[in-house]
Amino acid sequence: MFKKILIANRGEIAVRIIRACRELKIKSVAVHSVADANSLHVHMADESVCIGPPPPRDSYLNALNIISAAIITGADAVHPGIGFLSERPSFAEACEAHGLKFIGPSAAAMERMGDKAAAKESMRLARVPVIPGTAGVVGSEQEAIDFAHKTGFPLLIKAALGGGGRGIRLVQNEEELPRQLDLARNEAVTSFGSPDVYLEKFVEEPRHIEVQVLADEHGHIVHLGERDCSVQNQRHQKLVEEAPATGLTPAQRNRIGEAAVNAARSVGYTNAGTVEFLVDRRGDFYFLEMNKRLQVEHCVTEMLVNMDLVKLQIAIAAGEKLPFGQKDVRWEGHAIECRINAEDPDRNFVPSAGRIDRVVLPGGPGVRVDTHIVAGADVPPYYDPLLAKVIAWDKTRNGAIARMQRCLREIEIEGVKTNIPFQRKILANAFFRRGEITTDFIQRRIINPQSD
Repeated sequence: MFKKILIANRGEIAVRIIRACRELKIKSVAVHSVADANSLHVHMADESVCIGPPPPRDSYLNALNIISAAIITGADAVHPGIGFLSERPSFAEACEAHGLKFIGPSAAAMERMGDKAAAKESMRLARVPVIPGTAGVVGSEQEAIDFAHKTGFPLLIKAALGGGGRGIRLVQNEEELPRQLDLARNEAVTSFGSPDVYLEKFVEEPRHIEVQVLADEHGHIVHLGERDCSVQNQRHQKLVEEAPATGLTPAQRNRIGEAAVNAARSVGYTNAGTVEFLVDRRGDFYFLEMNKRLQVEHCVTEMLVNMDLVKLQIAIAAGEKLPFGQKDVRWEGHAIECRINAEDPDRNFVPSAGRIDRVVLPGGPGVRVDTHIVAGADVPPYYDPLLAKVIAWDKTRNGAIARMQRCLREIEIEGVKTNIPFQRKILANAFFRRGEITTDFIQRRIINPQSD
């Protein structure tokens, strides 16, 4: 087992990893930007190193500084957390080149799944259902028009190296295709450093279902069930996640779990990952992408299966075998997670920066809160606006909803604008309570309510 792990991240996920390290009696090293010098993860870690100015490119995306910090502090492994460098094959390779174990998949597996167009082709070969789309990156406007004529509208333009809901454009007709293609390419360059995009058929009224997988370095792969992440804002940012997904039959649940395991096996995947699918109105599902890291919403799965995914990540990276098989996985109850963000839903979810004056967090049976905020903490404008994740578990979905509503009444965060009132609207919505949710739920049921 490792003696010291450097956490190449910030915020609530850094706190989460430090806690797992403490329970495993592993020393932790926090890295931080100048803006995060007084953050909770810095105070909690055994050691800390400043790695640069506030902008992410100069700090949390500065691979050289992070690896230098790991070497200087004597760390023997690096946990990338969520976002930033967590899905960069070059960072995983650099860690290994300097004798540091990267707690995640191999660079080769990340390469195979990182290019979405190439990943879809790999899934076709593995007989995992995929959405009809271009075989690879679109090379010209005419190629895009030819695909549209063959497949029909609406369709989506997606950044080949995209993630986190960025680099996606919906095209309703041929007239707007050239402009949206240019916009998508420009956004792809800005967000991911590459103009490459691909096209796929738009699945109308889909549900966003993802499956948690774990794979050790000895060829054993299991899935821990699915999560429904359909409640997303207009920028495809998830707001509410729950497990298990409502409306799936046992047969559908088995098929989608098996497809996720096949997807991971086909690329030689190891460690924790998430295979994402779209499920249409008929119950057919299609591969969307694979997130090659821990997910923000991993907590709802942990509540259902009573496992610590971060500890399992560390054990797998240390060369240990999974201590259980697929038949040993048991799911109990229902869990819901609400992301509490520093943002203003009334202004298109624009982030809100400032100082937190007061914090009251919910508690009680079946409640978990993952956060890095305390009264007096600063919320910098440079990073993801996530402040906390509130997770509620109960034996039934209705019970979990009632518990979450109680939590959303208790939680108070003053000093910055938050989406807490908006989350209350979601949980009170009749369509949500009935489990009638698709990826357009926010627009269709909350912002511009329709009664159909």
